[in-house]
Amino acid sequence: MNKPIPLIRNPNALPAELRGGAVSIGNFDGVHRGHARLVERLVALAAAVDGPAIALTFDPHPARLLRPEAAPTPLSWLERKAEMLTALGAHAVVACPTTRTLLHLTATDFFDRIAREKLAARAMVEGPDFHFGRGRSGTADTLRALCAEAGMPLEVVAPVVVDGRPVSSSRVRRLIAAGDIEAANRLLTQPYRIRGIVGRGAARGAGLGFPTANLHEIDTLLPREGIYAGLAHTEAESWPAALSLGPNPTFGDRAVKVEAFLLEFEGDLYGRPIQVDFLARLRDIMRFATPAELVAQMDLDVEATRRVADLARR
Repeated sequence: MNKPIPLIRNPNALPAELRGGAVSIGNFDGVHRGHARLVERLVALAAAVDGPAIALTFDPHPARLLRPEAAPTPLSWLERKAEMLTALGAHAVVACPTTRTLLHLTATDFFDRIAREKLAARAMVEGPDFHFGRGRSGTADTLRALCAEAGMPLEVVAPVVVDGRPVSSSRVRRLIAAGDIEAANRLLTQPYRIRGIVGRGAARGAGLGFPTANLHEIDTLLPREGIYAGLAHTEAESWPAALSLGPNPTFGDRAVKVEAFLLEFEGDLYGRPIQVDFLARLRDIMRFATPAELVAQMDLDVEATRRVADLARR
């Protein structure tokens, strides 16, 4: 295959060179180490059938249509997911639009119409807890029978186990919600990242010597409130960033905000998109008796951020 094509949004217009290979179907939320194992086997099986390695995902997550009140907050947005999956070796990520028609297909119809007709799959790779078709009625055993009938090889990949427990998106989600970013990152293939648009804030940070970018329109899970060390990515460059999630009790501010202080950055970010990697949690949100005490602590946070970011970049 030539250079990977990160994302295809229309499975009905799949180029010929991306048909007839190995396929893995899933949500791939967060792209963790279990997903990496799936892609590793996907690439191997694709080579065996002399075709592309295709990851098929859904946009939006099926739960957004079926159970919107219980749908999990995503760990990654579609473009980021495609970027990470192709970095692992997938030749393309196909995003199947999630419709009620799609969700009402039986397992057999889903296999025939999506895997065989749209993708012309010649091999498949899934995990043992794979479900598909109306009401999640299809299982890995169902898929095994369908693949056998079609003369198509199927590999069911065992879960990746870390610290005695399987790696899963729900496990990653719990760690992030608890603020245990370092543990979550050990399960992910890349550091946990959010994105947002820089908007106007109170400009209080600039007055203290720490001008921050206030992130708005965040569409993925936020970690627990606290101060974090991270990396901020603009369109052109990356910068170590001290991150604050939560209110500013020193000034009586109760509004929860996401703020990033980009070390050594000079310029105007208002209205621009940035992405932020979380590398380590430094401390809780605290109330300080005076602004001077807050500034002294922020100096310590910045130095800690610099050390963490330097290690991450090595």
